[in-house]
Amino acid sequence: MRLRVRVSMTMILLLIASFVAAPARAAAAGDVVTAQPTTVYLLPGKLLEVPVNAWHLLYRSTSATGSLNAVSGTLLVPKASYPLGKRPIIGYAVGTHGLGDQCAPSASMSRGGEAELALVSLFLLKGFAVAITDYEGLGTPGVHTYMAGISQGHAVLDSIRAATRVPGSGLSTGGPVAVMGYSQGGASAAWAAQLQPSYASELRLKGVAAGGVPADLHAVADHLDGDANFGLAAAAGVGFDAAYPELDLEADLNDRGRALLADAADDCVGDLGSKLAGLRFSDLSPVDLMNQPKWLARLAENRLGAIAPRVPMFIYHAQGDEIIPQAISATLRSEYCRAGVNLRWTSLPAPSHVTGAIEGGPLAIEWLALRILGLPAFGNC
Repeated sequence: MRLRVRVSMTMILLLIASFVAAPARAAAAGDVVTAQPTTVYLLPGKLLEVPVNAWHLLYRSTSATGSLNAVSGTLLVPKASYPLGKRPIIGYAVGTHGLGDQCAPSASMSRGGEAELALVSLFLLKGFAVAITDYEGLGTPGVHTYMAGISQGHAVLDSIRAATRVPGSGLSTGGPVAVMGYSQGGASAAWAAQLQPSYASELRLKGVAAGGVPADLHAVADHLDGDANFGLAAAAGVGFDAAYPELDLEADLNDRGRALLADAADDCVGDLGSKLAGLRFSDLSPVDLMNQPKWLARLAENRLGAIAPRVPMFIYHAQGDEIIPQAISATLRSEYCRAGVNLRWTSLPAPSHVTGAIEGGPLAIEWLALRILGLPAFGNC
């Protein structure tokens, strides 16, 4: 009798323990904070709705200095079922949009002002889901860490992770994924390729396409100093300052520099160009900003090429690129090739940075689609 009582008490204790909630799991990169259904449009005035299931996301990612943060983005999933197994997911990294939250791609898609949806739609037509990050600080509180490549690479990879965790999306882990981007997005895509083995090794990354890549930001800044597109270099200074507080940019600016950059802090790309065109760093600061040791260290840390991606790469660049000279990504090509990367390089006849995106985008999409389908990649190093 006593034995039966002991057994019964043991069973009761075990039963009680089974109902005690386990400690909550700590937040991790790729976790979905919120996923709100949304609608995206191809044309201004909310004309021509894109016929997909769409969510505006807030998800966890990692800053350039290793802190957990929250990043927004958009997930697009075709409504038709995918006939070839698990639906592939593309991490799409947009080019420069600006510094203000209203410039974020999630905002521009919701009002029909996102030009890059023309390329994204080519992935959707193939039945692929597309996760589009807004990047850190664009569409969320804080300053956009513009051109801080490590932060941007994390944001891209975590947008793919988050996509698989959105209830009702029909997406799952273990399916094929790929990454594409141009300009700022090209740097972000290349950083995603470099970081993926150590940061998101569980992703079945099949290939990365990166166009117009500003692989060496110091070289890009030197090129843009005094140029009509100087606003992009100044914005990168603001972005790096947000990513790395020890840079303390404001302390090194003169009054004119502080006023100009404060005014530009919520501008989209068009206003950045018009307000700062033709200026030099020397107009904004009494010191040689980019050649201070603190800046040189962070610029070197964000220079692409030191880590060899383990997946096939497609890098393309316009011969007439006036913003990011082709020689900069040609150097990246050489460094990757020396490291044994399976790389396909394409020099486009396009006469400008923007036309490079138009000419190269469809080529990159078709190249990635072949990787998704499992066909082998052949480099031209």
